[in-house]
Amino acid sequence: MHVLFVHKNFPAQFGHIAGHLVKHLGWRSSFLSETSPGMVSGIQKIQYKFKEADGKQVHYCSRPFESNTRQAAGIYEALKALRYSLKPDLIVGHSGLGPTVFLHDLFPDAKVINYFEYFYRTTGSDLDFRKEWAINEYDILRARSRNAMLLLDLEYCAAGYAPTKFQRDRFPEAYRGKIRALHDGIPTDIWRRHEGLERALGKLKIDADTRIVTYCSRGMESMRGFDIFMRTAKKIYEAYPKVVFLIAGSDKVCYGGDLKYIQEKTFKEYVLKQDKYDPKRLLFLGRVPPSVLVRMFNISDLHIYLTVPFVLSWSMLDAMACGAVVLGSKTAPIEEFITDGENGLLADFYDVDGLAKKAVEVLKDPAAHRRLGENAMKMIQDHYSVDAILPQMVKFYQDVAAGRAVTA
Repeated sequence: MHVLFVHKNFPAQFGHIAGHLVKHLGWRSSFLSETSPGMVSGIQKIQYKFKEADGKQVHYCSRPFESNTRQAAGIYEALKALRYSLKPDLIVGHSGLGPTVFLHDLFPDAKVINYFEYFYRTTGSDLDFRKEWAINEYDILRARSRNAMLLLDLEYCAAGYAPTKFQRDRFPEAYRGKIRALHDGIPTDIWRRHEGLERALGKLKIDADTRIVTYCSRGMESMRGFDIFMRTAKKIYEAYPKVVFLIAGSDKVCYGGDLKYIQEKTFKEYVLKQDKYDPKRLLFLGRVPPSVLVRMFNISDLHIYLTVPFVLSWSMLDAMACGAVVLGSKTAPIEEFITDGENGLLADFYDVDGLAKKAVEVLKDPAAHRRLGENAMKMIQDHYSVDAILPQMVKFYQDVAAGRAVTA
């Protein structure tokens, strides 16, 4: 069996399964991406290139589709010369970050599986959740047109999968039967509990009486509730002074249009201007490697994760895999994984007082709340670890390749 993976990045969501197929099943794995070609752990890497259009020449609402189409064409051109030597049995591509729409014509005998991450909605979604921001009407209109490539991939693929039920259920009901809810898998050989670690991060040493609250986000932005977190943090340290906050992430906006609504250069800068915060308690670490995050989650007394209804960050599940006690916002992506009082804690996204109250309860008696972290760790290990997911993923691939019915 030969599986061709398509994603602009390598290894992205597909690295674990691609390596597993080669090492344990003797399958052939090829991986098309924008990264350099070569061989990595038995995986043949192939490179594609494409050039973005000048945004000024393309209508605002059609820019995502123009970019996707150019990317799909670059993918097609990179593989055209290999059409007779490559001959994949199965093509697995990230719809949106590796659209496969033109590969049906290049490899007509191959079955295509698409990874579907998010279907954009104009209401009841990330777009309108933060009511305090006035939404540009063309952002609303573009939410519809940016689904164009997703819909093409949905029409032509043999099957698809989404990492969570929430994400799967965002897609149109007419296509939902083609999409299975199947997570990528958490590598628990990396994201795991280390008992007895020194309460330190690099040169920073934290005494046993000082509580540690952690926060991690790819970017400091409203989609991940950075402003809500900061307001909550202040209430926490005013109520419980012996605490330090370790904040990991880049000072940038990765999702959404925060910068359209503010004068400052970054959303972090905007938030810090809204109130007076104690810089000695709030330690911004910037972007850190996984090894630092693993340690951070392990020494954390409480990890706070907030999100609007959107793609769930891997960091929350990574923290749970490390046994951290997680306090999350009561929004659909988080509620799928955390049951309040059983394997974590929940409070309404905007309820700063409620979030702070639950946080302080944990900080006053971390030992009494350790079972939440232990239950979270067990849930990840049993249901969402790479070891638990890989057999399901292989079976899914085999069923699609063999033409067997795949139910959501």
